[in-house]
Amino acid sequence: MIPLDSAPEACASPLGHPLPSDPAVAYRTATDSPGGLRSEVVLQIQTRQAQRLVLGRAAGPDKPAIIGLVRFGMIVRRIWDSAARDDPYADAALLRILEALEQGREDVNQLQQRVQGQLDGVDGIAIGLAQTLTPVRIPLNFANPYGYMGAYLICDFDRLARTLLTARHVGMLDRDTSERMLYQGGRKVRRAFAAAQAWKHCAVTRADLLADNARARSAIEAMGTLPPDVIQGETRPRIAPDIRKPSRAADAQINPLEASARTGEKSHTGEDGAEGTRCLDEEDDDDDPARPTG
Repeated sequence: MIPLDSAPEACASPLGHPLPSDPAVAYRTATDSPGGLRSEVVLQIQTRQAQRLVLGRAAGPDKPAIIGLVRFGMIVRRIWDSAARDDPYADAALLRILEALEQGREDVNQLQQRVQGQLDGVDGIAIGLAQTLTPVRIPLNFANPYGYMGAYLICDFDRLARTLLTARHVGMLDRDTSERMLYQGGRKVRRAFAAAQAWKHCAVTRADLLADNARARSAIEAMGTLPPDVIQGETRPRIAPDIRKPSRAADAQINPLEASARTGEKSHTGEDGAEGTRCLDEEDDDDDPARPTG
């Protein structure tokens, strides 16, 4: 029951209600507000093949690094933040990542359905998918939708792996065929995650590109030119942050120019004499969006 103010004109606060509420509502009720929303998202993995795609692989003496879901979430968080700061290259990166994730899910599901059709095609026998009694549970806490979309792709691959291993166990597929299809599915996932790695942080904005300043030229040198519709903001990903216009003072907090100064590197100078900025590759980050919390 909502408390009513029996004498609103007598009890009205000199500050007034913060919301355009009816003055009959008690001031304390009108000024109270709910806290921030929280949700719990847990990725449940049933196969070691899918778990490896979450963890990725560190580079070794004779093996390159392989990006996993955790690293993908770290990179795409920075891209998302840069897109919110009006970086058109971040928008272009999100367009590529979104397409890669959607194509990856479509390809993995096509593989799974093809094998599932074989399992369902046996008259008189119902074959259930293999499942573990002790799945790995990984709490997820991504700062934007793309990390979770990467997790959906992992789930699709996990189901594909279970389907292939089941088909091998019951004699529907030989070992070589199942291993080849597992590799094909894993490659689809890795390719989608790798789409995030081409982006470099240049702290550039659409205004920079329109002004053709040193910051813009540095970004063009690092990542090439963009289509006019992306530069103008006419084409953006269907899942993208709202653009906010930060001041240069705020932007300097993530300015690669300052980062290079801290590491002792020298910035370059543009043709117009203005000091330019170096675009930076992604670095390690201790903020693990998929680190178990307990």
